[in-house]
Amino acid sequence: MKLRIAIIGCGKIADQHVQAAHRIGNCEIVAVCDREKLMAEQLAERFKISGVFGDAEEMLKQFSPDVVHITTPPLGHFPLAKLCLEHGSNVYLEKPFTVTAAEAQELVALAEQKNLRLTAGHNYQFTLEMLEMRRLVASGFLGGAAVHLESHWAYDLSDPTYVSPILGSKTHWVRQLPGQLFHNLISHSTARLAEFLDDDVMVSAQAHQSVRMKNLGGQEVQDELRVLLRDGKGTTAFLCFSTQIKPGLNSFRICGPKNSLLVENGSGSLLLNRAGSHKSYLTYFLPPLKAARQHLRNARVNIVDFLRGRLHQDSGMKELIEQFYVSIRQKNAPPIPYREIVLTARIMDEIFAQIKPEDSAT
Repeated sequence: MKLRIAIIGCGKIADQHVQAAHRIGNCEIVAVCDREKLMAEQLAERFKISGVFGDAEEMLKQFSPDVVHITTPPLGHFPLAKLCLEHGSNVYLEKPFTVTAAEAQELVALAEQKNLRLTAGHNYQFTLEMLEMRRLVASGFLGGAAVHLESHWAYDLSDPTYVSPILGSKTHWVRQLPGQLFHNLISHSTARLAEFLDDDVMVSAQAHQSVRMKNLGGQEVQDELRVLLRDGKGTTAFLCFSTQIKPGLNSFRICGPKNSLLVENGSGSLLLNRAGSHKSYLTYFLPPLKAARQHLRNARVNIVDFLRGRLHQDSGMKELIEQFYVSIRQKNAPPIPYREIVLTARIMDEIFAQIKPEDSAT
């Protein structure tokens, strides 16, 4: 079954979706749409796509795509996804999935009612190192259920192309989100935690503005976030978003009652930490040597994956999209359980309710 794909929102991220679809094969991008029709025309010209539209409903009526990728700013996600589902299309929604958890729940209910599928653009959940981490957890490496989780995510303020327009206008779409800068950037790190937490989660969040952001004219925009979480089973978690930590961290640690795992997304590495003690001074020698051997193994695996074409800049996105398309063809469950998508949105709702700056509340 060759899937017919459409894209709504033709900004920079749309190119990555087109390239990922081309790597997968057995699908065809038949139409693109953007309110700024020139953007759609330019994307269509770059990738030789026939259908070009400035109105989403018109595109849906004319092409009836099997899948629609929505890559617009987040405020458009809910109404556009609802429109696509109502027209019978499965939907891939870029992160953040929706602005609120209530919107996420409504979309999930509508998709289930119409026997369609949804997924969220949490592509960092599907990188090669995250897939291997998940395999090890399923095999029992941790020695039981997760006890503690840590998720770190960094953003570099030194590139002005993203942050300058946000700071330059109070009407910028990022400034209109409840969580502002955080809202557009912490979905990936939150989704990592939601996978291993139950639905009964307590959240304690604190945020502030860094000196650098203040010097850039940050006004009310915060850029440093720390969150503690605890679920009904007693599993604890820590989330850190930072623009200041150097070198920037992009990592996920999962600790069990016996062993733990550390995923370093920045280098595509996975480190296995096994419990155990060594006699006398061996404790100073053997663990560093074992860690060095793991780093060498990670480098070797990455080189082989690169040469085989498995490792590339958007390998996580390609894997997620491919699994999503398989779920559509086979009518199986989508790659990210709806429970995790909704829980991610709920955690984000609670974080933003706790940290909302006074200036943005007026």
